[in-house]
Amino acid sequence: MRIYLAGPMTGIPHFNYPTFNSAAKALRAAGHIVFNPAEHDIQTHGKDISNPDGCEKQAAAEHGFDRRAALKADLAWICDNAEAIALLPGWRASSGATAEHALASALRLQVIELAE
Repeated sequence: MRIYLAGPMTGIPHFNYPTFNSAAKALRAAGHIVFNPAEHDIQTHGKDISNPDGCEKQAAAEHGFDRRAALKADLAWICDNAEAIALLPGWRASSGATAEHALASALRLQVIELAE
């Protein structure tokens, strides 16, 4: 199944990349194709922008992170490819993840809530 991985990033140390990467690895091990926004951000910028010192706003600014462009790419992948969305813990507190969930619901995709 083609799964979009959604969850909180902003305000979480390292943009929550470790949690995204761990969940993507588990879903792939189960045989799924996964769009991981953390990996996509790294591919787009050519480097890991999560910044090991935890200051994600500074890291995003330094690397030219554009939230609008990121959401555009993420929502397009959901529209064009996703069969399901997998939601990381804390997704309800994320404006981006709630938008992704709303789109997935509108498209009647399968919704999977992942446990911690």
